[in-house]
Amino acid sequence: MGESGTPNGGGGPLRGIRVLDLTAVVLGPFATQTLGDWGAEVIKVEPPAGDLVRASGVRKHSGMASVFLGVNRNKRSLCLDLKTPEGAEVLRRLVARVDALVTNVRPAGMARLGFGWEACVALNPRLVYAVATGFGQDGPHRARPAFDEVIQAASGLAAVVGGEDGPPAFVPSLVADKITGMALLSAVLAALLHRERTGEGQLVEVPMLETLAAFVAVEHLGGAAFEPPAGPPGYERLRQRKPVATADGWITLLPYTAAHWRAFFAAAGRPELVETLGTDDPATRNANIGAVYAALADLARARPTAEWLALCERLDIPATAFSTLEDLAAHPHLAAVGMFPVSEHPTEGGLRQARPPTRFAATPASVRRHAPRLGEHTAEVLAELGYDEASILGMAERRAVVLGGG
Repeated sequence: MGESGTPNGGGGPLRGIRVLDLTAVVLGPFATQTLGDWGAEVIKVEPPAGDLVRASGVRKHSGMASVFLGVNRNKRSLCLDLKTPEGAEVLRRLVARVDALVTNVRPAGMARLGFGWEACVALNPRLVYAVATGFGQDGPHRARPAFDEVIQAASGLAAVVGGEDGPPAFVPSLVADKITGMALLSAVLAALLHRERTGEGQLVEVPMLETLAAFVAVEHLGGAAFEPPAGPPGYERLRQRKPVATADGWITLLPYTAAHWRAFFAAAGRPELVETLGTDDPATRNANIGAVYAALADLARARPTAEWLALCERLDIPATAFSTLEDLAAHPHLAAVGMFPVSEHPTEGGLRQARPPTRFAATPASVRRHAPRLGEHTAEVLAELGYDEASILGMAERRAVVLGGG
């Protein structure tokens, strides 16, 4: 058994790294949970009201909703009122002892609290100080608040999802938060590597809008990638792809190469379409992609889903049936690799979560701690910093800190 009675104790490639987590909602916690999954010791600092996301999603008990549980395992919760002198002093002691501080509080807010970059690097010259912002701090929108929908809209992603002829549409997942969270994770690791080589800490900024704009631009700049433009922006193949109806359901069929299209049309009994649609030549195929996908959709209706899946597996053509959220954990591959194990949370009971997906052969990731209750580890962390029991209880009475269970 791991720490706190969880089932998968172990280390990880970041074992020995200490992270001070001043993040909230999803973006920052998504990044810091992965640091924890990979072995880092993560101390999550929360205000007396707790992380806002503690109320997001389905819940059995107050403060322990499903979204919070999904991005806050492998952390200890330290609940401080940073507006009190004692709470701020606790954080100063921690800043001096950690390898990285990660936050998505706006820089002006961190500075008002006394924990901007300049103040923190004075306490710890080797500190990696990583901040996720809504908009880069060198631009005119630097002080604006940003949430996932704002960034999906501003980055062009919502326009792409909505399509040319319809209104903009949001991806019904917090993709802006999670993509930026992955970028934040990578930035922390890169800065830690630099410090390992040089001994030098640094300030790292990961802005949401710039991150999502770069993400969307990879394929959707299209003709606008050239100056002057060689055509309109967008990637037409992606605009045309849709779920395909079969005789009894739905499937995603993705013949991709010239060989795939030859094999598919031959198996469907229409080999002449290779020449008619020009699928042997990538440029011609892309120019005709609307007609190519229309032909695929017409052919798919003739056979049931299972028959198409068997045919595509035999021909090595990418294809799959659609999963629903209800049956995702039972997907034959995900079930076989144990992607959604059930563990026992001390207050929430049986808890199904996606395990860490990345595999490390020598230093495996692990789930060592359950997602904490608000302030669950406050007394424990304060004791490690040298506070005695009387001091801890006094700070709790003065509401500078909140003790376990909040």
